[in-house]
Amino acid sequence: MAHKLATFAGGCFWCMVEPFDERPGIIKVVSGYTGGFLANPTYEQVCRGETGHVEAVQITYDPDIVAYEDLLDVYWAQIDPTDPGGQFCDQGSSYKTAIFYHSPEQKEAAEASKEALAKSGRFTKPIVTQILPAAEFWPAEDYHQDFYKKNPQHYRNYRKSSGRDEFIRENWETDKDELRKRLTPLQYHVTQEQGTEPPFANEYWDETRDGIYVDIVSGKPLFSSRDKFDAGCGWPSFTRPLSRDLVEERPDYSHGRSRTEVRSKDSDSHLGHVFSDGPQPTGLRYCINSAALRFIPKEKLAEEGYGQYLELFNEQAEDAKTR
Repeated sequence: MAHKLATFAGGCFWCMVEPFDERPGIIKVVSGYTGGFLANPTYEQVCRGETGHVEAVQITYDPDIVAYEDLLDVYWAQIDPTDPGGQFCDQGSSYKTAIFYHSPEQKEAAEASKEALAKSGRFTKPIVTQILPAAEFWPAEDYHQDFYKKNPQHYRNYRKSSGRDEFIRENWETDKDELRKRLTPLQYHVTQEQGTEPPFANEYWDETRDGIYVDIVSGKPLFSSRDKFDAGCGWPSFTRPLSRDLVEERPDYSHGRSRTEVRSKDSDSHLGHVFSDGPQPTGLRYCINSAALRFIPKEKLAEEGYGQYLELFNEQAEDAKTR
């Protein structure tokens, strides 16, 4: 199937690239301006509100690997959909939120997604994000493209100081009482209380089948068997996550040691720790608790709604043939 476009406005476009970038099925993410009346506007003109444009990202994706509905889920979780005047510290017409649909099917999916969010009770205020037909999209200046990669420290500081990160943590947090009912005591202890399961006595430390490992709380894919290796430590170990956007790394000084904790960005669950003693190509060892994960074997990916990740193992088979 041919590649498709998805266009989202979520406030400052610096913050809207990383959540989509490098996910399976994403071809590219471009920052730019859309919805206005002036051709080829500049950043300064848009910020002054002279052009009618909003800052947006346009995503080229492969619908055989990632569904538009999945992109909508990612989008909502980056924004405050109840703010009619902008996003967080950035207020003004160019920072308003909007979903720009490229087909009747995208329009229908966006409207259904917005309605579901409104009915979920997550927010007490109305959902004001507009759903609009796609208009001419003008790529922003080179300086703004992939800003999170070019200026990582500035980017992280901005996300924090703008209030975006805090809002996401506070408004997309999972209900603890519901989790106690749904998880086993060990799963809850590990994911919500930063616990650690015993080595060599957990579910996936010696799992060798092809498949993916998803967040036990949210179901979001986190790791692949393609990146799993036997580190001899007694816990599942990976050289990298499926995407850097899926996990968050934080300093951890507990137990009198300095380590780097790994958490799921989607659910804010504790997963484990990452160390710099792994094999190439990353040199990293993501040491993850089995209790924080659910393994889905390759044969059941489509059945359980993760069919887009079959491509990972098709690529693996092709790689083997060429060796």
